[in-house]
Amino acid sequence: MTEYRARFDAEIEFVNGGGLRAHGFRLDLPSASVTEAEIAELLVRHLGLALVGRVELANLEIVEEAHRGSRGVAGDAGAAAAASAVPAARRGELVDLSHTIRAGLVTYPGLPSPTITPHLTREASRSVYAPGTEFAMDIITMIGNTGTYLDSPFHRYEGGGDLASLELDTLVGVPAEVFRLTDAASRGIPAEVFFDRELAGTAVLLHTGWSRHFDRPEYLHGSPFLTEAGARHLADAGVLIVGIDALNIDDTESGGERPAHSILLEAGIHVVEHLTALDQVPVRGATFTAVPPRIEGFGTFPVRAFAEVPAS
Repeated sequence: MTEYRARFDAEIEFVNGGGLRAHGFRLDLPSASVTEAEIAELLVRHLGLALVGRVELANLEIVEEAHRGSRGVAGDAGAAAAASAVPAARRGELVDLSHTIRAGLVTYPGLPSPTITPHLTREASRSVYAPGTEFAMDIITMIGNTGTYLDSPFHRYEGGGDLASLELDTLVGVPAEVFRLTDAASRGIPAEVFFDRELAGTAVLLHTGWSRHFDRPEYLHGSPFLTEAGARHLADAGVLIVGIDALNIDDTESGGERPAHSILLEAGIHVVEHLTALDQVPVRGATFTAVPPRIEGFGTFPVRAFAEVPAS
């Protein structure tokens, strides 16, 4: 196989000051068809440089010449750049567990639906930016209880932690324990359901199948919920998150009491409501992530909830 090398002069500047110059430098190439920009990248990789701000090449020649073993140069065209993009560990499948938010969406009866209005339209932006450049800037007005959202303790308790106080390690990559409850005979989820598992430090996800009714009238009545005894068991077990693919973690048809919210949020356990697609998450082995914006003095906000299922 024919091999190629580049000969060139080079001037390198660093973003934090200083620089390097090279005269008559030679570098192995993956092929003869590489561009000057690709050669500059190969040079930086070969020298192991960091914080490079600028690379200028001069007197560039590509010659047929045997390789000398330059670092960062693969045997085929483009492989060097591709190799750098390979993650150290293979990521699993990501399963989106969130409902789409749109203008007019009714998440919960009696709560306002989102409105989306333009602040700057694309047409108007054309008079502000250079020719061919345009942007859209929009305003969304919505209650925090919209779509798939997370409740912090502040939602229930005046002195509880708000969204800005939540620790990321309780929201990201939490081991998920999914409970299949789609064929349950009653709406209330009892404590006994959880007796067979060790749940400390996990995200308990209640798969009721009720999300199939989301954004339809059927969703608003007869929804499954977590009983007071079930909430107490999960709090005592030390879970980090409790999520449900239904209208509410509590029974909204039994009056104004909200025992599940009260128990879980008092214990600092995050509550995520209106999940979906839990049928795509295994009962064990996945991780769960649901992160809201860092907002002070606010208790509830939509999240992009998802599970990561290990690659098989």
